[in-house]
Amino acid sequence: MTTTVEALTTAPLKLGGIQVWPPVVLAPMAGITNAPFRTLCREQSGGKGLFVSEMITSRALVERDRKTMRLIGFDASETPRSIQLYGVDPVTVGRAVRMIADEDLADHIDLNFGCPVPKVTRKGGGSALPYKRNLLRDILRQAVGNAGGLPVTMKMRKGIDDDHMTYLDAGRIGAEEGVSAIALHGRTAIQHYSGVADWSAIARLRESVPDHVPVLGNGDIWSADDAVRMVRETGCDGVVVGRGCLGRPWLFKELVSVFEGQTEYARPSPATTLVRGAPRRTFRPDFSYVAGVMHRHAQLLGEWIGDEKHGVVDFRKHVAWYTKGFSVGSELRRALALASSLDELAEHLAAVDQDQRWPESADGPRGRTSGANRVVLPEGWLDDPYDCAVPSADAELDTSGG
Repeated sequence: MTTTVEALTTAPLKLGGIQVWPPVVLAPMAGITNAPFRTLCREQSGGKGLFVSEMITSRALVERDRKTMRLIGFDASETPRSIQLYGVDPVTVGRAVRMIADEDLADHIDLNFGCPVPKVTRKGGGSALPYKRNLLRDILRQAVGNAGGLPVTMKMRKGIDDDHMTYLDAGRIGAEEGVSAIALHGRTAIQHYSGVADWSAIARLRESVPDHVPVLGNGDIWSADDAVRMVRETGCDGVVVGRGCLGRPWLFKELVSVFEGQTEYARPSPATTLVRGAPRRTFRPDFSYVAGVMHRHAQLLGEWIGDEKHGVVDFRKHVAWYTKGFSVGSELRRALALASSLDELAEHLAAVDQDQRWPESADGPRGRTSGANRVVLPEGWLDDPYDCAVPSADAELDTSGG
């Protein structure tokens, strides 16, 4: 089978004084996009693109919670440093942003208005918050006003459900309050990660937001082909990649190559690929390559946490993503997911057939795919979209990272 992927002609992503090339962003994912995973993705991309931290709670940051302060640590090689903040109280968000700016904790701040999980939406946060238009405006105004020149961006969903869409109003408000870019996941909160992302909503947002405010598309980018298609179909200024890179950090090498029009890119597929009609060989990693990345991922986690065992235990959640489609066997797969040391992990990895080529079944969707029966919201939340009452103090989660 032959596929055709043509190089894109697009401009760098400009976030205030920061220029990001290519316009590819790693989406914040709780428990995933910590410093070790960002390191892996950045190494694969050659240091190109933007890699955002997992969600940081504004209250926890202001109170200097120990876990939060560790989560906002960046490797010396990370530039630009990017933090995603979650908050529901304008004053607390403003204080957190001011702290980041004054203490030089990051170079870019992204605000989370897209998280659909119940523990966030039941407090009026995440994807529930944009429904309250005036509260959203107050938070954005406080964030941009306290940023001291740092670029502030926002990431959101289409709305709560099909009857309560918010993204066009939220985009307009964001542009009016001076955000540097807007990212849209083409799903509603009730969808969580089910169904197919609605890229037409990304196109509508791009049409409705002033040209000087970049719009980034998010949702169902599983390969460089998808990134190309999203940019061409929606006119968006860049892409945000989340679940597509789970167990596959080398996806960023593929994305960089496509945006730069290189003659080869690292797509782990047996297909011959054409760029502008010229045939080329693709990178087809066998399991030995994947095993090497897995071991390094676990090692980096141990070094970051400060304890090898805890690092390997934390890595367990990644095993199924890395081994998807490979012939591993249930017992060996279970052993990999229960390893407690780097030596034990290496021993189990060595027991897998190292010559296995990348399986076609490993392409496509990965990660969470479930939806929800309803979105859990504060009582009376939908009564008035312009009510600016700030959620109660306990709505500000006291921990970060999900």
